[in-house]
Amino acid sequence: MRQRRYSLVLCAFALAALAGCASNPSADIHVNSAPKADFSSYNTFGFPDQTGTDRGGSSTPVTSYFKRAVRDHMEMRGYRYVDANPDLLVNFYAKVHERTELRPDPSFSGYYGYRYGLYSPWPYYDDSVRSVTYPVGTANIDIVDARKKEMIWEGVAQGVVSDEDMNHPKESISRVVTQLFARYPGRPGVVEAPQQ
Repeated sequence: MRQRRYSLVLCAFALAALAGCASNPSADIHVNSAPKADFSSYNTFGFPDQTGTDRGGSSTPVTSYFKRAVRDHMEMRGYRYVDANPDLLVNFYAKVHERTELRPDPSFSGYYGYRYGLYSPWPYYDDSVRSVTYPVGTANIDIVDARKKEMIWEGVAQGVVSDEDMNHPKESISRVVTQLFARYPGRPGVVEAPQQ
């Protein structure tokens, strides 16, 4: 029972990670392509038997939302989904961690608060600093040449997770996948110029 509850908590964190990346306008997105990958030579895609979000042997809602969004984007690009022997395997993973920052406290409630509004204290006298902790989510999509077992493309999105993101996980996952696939360079049979 404890293991199942732990899995559900991890699932919620993964949902939050994806959602935060999707809806935060300041989300950072990074992509990498294998230098010699010929994206035009691939026609079919599938998923590994166990995706990154299913580690531990159980399937999660994150996996089904992710698979649906990825499948939609791959098929829009002209790839065909197959269950056996695909040209490409698409894997994905999400996690959340807490980030802590020290920020000036605008309340000036410390000893030197009497100076607020009149003049700024010297930096060494300013004791009005507070610690702020917030969740940051990261989502990855890996596209792998199934025959060579080599990754040919990786997309990574990172952003702050909000409570609103947790309330609409399916839509949030769809948005983050859309953001990542906007930078995916491949289409079957189409040779595209390298991105600068």
